This record gives sequence, C-alpha cells and structure tokens, in this order.
Amino acid sequence: MDIAVGDKLGVALRRAVKWVAMLNLGYFGIEFAVALAIGSVSLFADSIDFLEDASINLLILVALGWSARNMARVGMALAAILLVPGLATLWTAWDKLNAPVAPDPLPLSLAGLGALGVNLSCALILVRFRRHGSSLTRAAFLSARNDAFANVAIVAAGLVTAFLWQSAWPDLLVGLAIALMNADAAREVWETARRERSAAA
Repeated sequence: MDIAVGDKLGVALRRAVKWVAMLNLGYFGIEFAVALAIGSVSLFADSIDFLEDASINLLILVALGWSARNMARVGMALAAILLVPGLATLWTAWDKLNAPVAPDPLPLSLAGLGALGVNLSCALILVRFRRHGSSLTRAAFLSARNDAFANVAIVAAGLVTAFLWQSAWPDLLVGLAIALMNADAAREVWETARRERSAAA
C-alpha cells in the first residue's frame, strides 16, 4: 500500500519520521562523544547507526509522494546506507585489536540504556507504518527495532566487563554483532525495494 502525501496516514507518517530523525540525530552526538571518551567499539558502531537512521528518516521525508519506481530506487540506496555502520565498526574493531583495552563499563552501560530508550521510542512511533509506504518506512522501522536489540547487548557487555570479564572482547563482540544485524537489515530492505521496482515496471 502506497501512502499519498496528502492523505491522513501520509501526514501522520511525515510527523513520525520527523520526530524519529530528530531523536536519532540528537542521541548520535551523545553516544559518539561517550564512545570516543571511553574507547568503545560497540558505542562507536551504535552512534554511527544513529546518524544513519537520522539520514534514512530525512530521505523518507524527501521521497514521500514520489512514484513507486523512484521510491523503490531510494529504498535500494538506503540498503547500501545500512551497510555503512558495519564497515565503520570493522575498521574500529581492527584498531581496537591493536590496543585491546576494556572500555569503562559504567558509561558503556548507561549510554546503552539511553540508546535503548531512544530506539524503543522510535520503534513505537514507526510500528504502525512498518507495512505501509514501501521499503522506505520498512527500512526505518527495521533500523529502530534492530538497534533496540543492539542496545540490550551493549548494556550486557558493560555488565559483563564490570563483573565477570575485564576485557575488550565483550565490547568488540557486540560491535561486530551490530555490524551483522545491519548487514541483514540491508539485505531485507534491498530485496523489498527490488520487488517494488519490478512491480512498478
């Protein structure tokens, strides 16, 4: 089902993605600063993911009301964007392996909890639109949903580092898992957008 810009659902979708874009952009700055301060791979990956999510929602705002074929093309571009945090994470993880110092577990867990709150809010805002508005809104919903799972893992990594295993590995493993989740989301969005392009043709 396509959403026309002027209909009631389309207006609600525009409002939703504006809120989600602002929330993601705001928390990107917070989490990125904490990641740099404590040297966390998982927080770095998640902060880049917040920036990516803000970009996705801004693109949705621009693309709403376009033809089905053009929206499908944007959806395929978003699938490529979803891979960016994973690539950034791999690079950061490689650097971390050369200096495997465990991040401070308290700010790691607190930043993860804050990110979880933001992503759950975004997922709740977008849940009613996840099957409407083509691959664009599906990309936004999948990002928020996957990020919430990732944030739970970040909090767990902080707790494990604090109480069980004073090592860089819990943080590294969570960062790599975030990269894999983004790759899977990219695959799903790509396939949805490709089907939409075929249907439009």
